[in-house]
Amino acid sequence: MDETCEMKYRVMDSPLGKLEISGCEQGLHGIKLHGGKTPDTRKKVKVKKVKSLSHLQLFVTAWIVACQAPPSMGVSRPAEATAPAEQLGGPGAVQPLLQCAAWLDAYFREPAVLEGLPVPALHHPIFQKESFTRQVLWKLLKLVKFGETVSYQQLAALAGNPRAARAVGGAMRSNPIPILIPCHRVVCSSGAMGNYSGGVGVKEWLLVHEGHPARKAARGGGSCATSSWRGALGNTTSSQPSGRD
Repeated sequence: MDETCEMKYRVMDSPLGKLEISGCEQGLHGIKLHGGKTPDTRKKVKVKKVKSLSHLQLFVTAWIVACQAPPSMGVSRPAEATAPAEQLGGPGAVQPLLQCAAWLDAYFREPAVLEGLPVPALHHPIFQKESFTRQVLWKLLKLVKFGETVSYQQLAALAGNPRAARAVGGAMRSNPIPILIPCHRVVCSSGAMGNYSGGVGVKEWLLVHEGHPARKAARGGGSCATSSWRGALGNTTSSQPSGRD
């Protein structure tokens, strides 16, 4: 880890229990699932529909302002708030953490706005040097979108080495930023869900939240939107991550 990093830690509630976000002024370092809740795939989070881009902009602005405002200002936090103000806002808050919290809040409550939200800069050591793990995680973040799945072998091909499916599994276990970097969308070629660091129950909940039938994880690439990443299989030498979306 960069010795100049002054780490900040914040906790927010989610349908999966407590989530701990860590980062510094330069970028996000991690998301940890602390659990505390047993995911029930029969219960869905109430999802709001976004009517326009202006609504999206208001959503993001209101979220960040509410998190940063001191309680004395009387600013209301977003409906169904994800965390107490003292945990996400205040003088200790840094922009990457606020962006990540806004992104996670949208993921659970307004997924339609995700494509328009900024992804925070990534500053975990994994993203500071070239490696196959870094390449795999970057391809997963950039190419496999909400509602899609990809197999370990297909993701290996996207990262430039079709025979490295086992190494992709290792990269998923090393992922420091689950949900935002969606390792839950990586499934077995057989159609089985495969393992997940947060537990198979969490992986199933996330897939169901994105539109997959309960206990029927789609085969690699089979999903609500199956083809957005397929074109990239023919061109696996895209630019390297700069740390920002």
